[in-house]
Amino acid sequence: MCDLWTFTTEADTPAGAIPAQVGAARSTLRDATVPVTGMKLYNAGSFFDPRAVPDTDYDAVAHELAGLSRVIVESHPALVGPRVDRFLQALDRHREAVSPSAQLEVAMGMETAHPDALDRLNKRFTLEDFAKAAKALGDRGVALRVFLLISPPFVPAHEQDAWLLRSLDAAFSCGASVVSLVPTRPGNGAIDALAASGSFRAPDLDDIERSLVLALGHTRGRGRVFADLWDLERFAKGIDDTAARRARLESMNLGQCA
Repeated sequence: MCDLWTFTTEADTPAGAIPAQVGAARSTLRDATVPVTGMKLYNAGSFFDPRAVPDTDYDAVAHELAGLSRVIVESHPALVGPRVDRFLQALDRHREAVSPSAQLEVAMGMETAHPDALDRLNKRFTLEDFAKAAKALGDRGVALRVFLLISPPFVPAHEQDAWLLRSLDAAFSCGASVVSLVPTRPGNGAIDALAASGSFRAPDLDDIERSLVLALGHTRGRGRVFADLWDLERFAKGIDDTAARRARLESMNLGQCA
């Protein structure tokens, strides 16, 4: 549903690989004009999957993150548990003496609150499971970011906007401080088959802009909402003012106002 699957590996991540990547990124960013205070460690999977990020690397990763105020990782709700505690402890051990440890934020993909669509997407969790994982994060003082899909499969076209707003309500009721709206991307084979069967229609720029406008108007100060603009041009579908549309979406993301 997003293109991150293209970057997954078939083998377990070798020990030391993730800390080395984070260290290289921090080194590259150290001379940035604007100081970098936070980092996203999105690994095309779940940070708390030990086959993706070995537990033994937590201390080394935390060492490379020292001095940041916020660290964002992604996870499947089912993996929220003891490994979150271990990573929090590692962040605290490696915090700089004059600064608190970095605020941990976990991003989880709810995708949609439509129960049938969520089940058919084979996410292997229910909304109740998601809420339990969100509560477990909140109990640990961990912030929550939620991914929602724009134009998810199995939701009828005439119900997309209504279910987007219901999904926003579900995300904020779980304690989300940020919701990221991700346009559903074809190209992995399965989504293309759903399109061929009539169960999915890829969003275009009109859908993306309308969804963000609706979401911002519906949020009413409960949190921040962003549209994911990565590879936005693929959704243009012959629209001539793509650059202007991108600029408008970026302005809405930054200003949190439609």
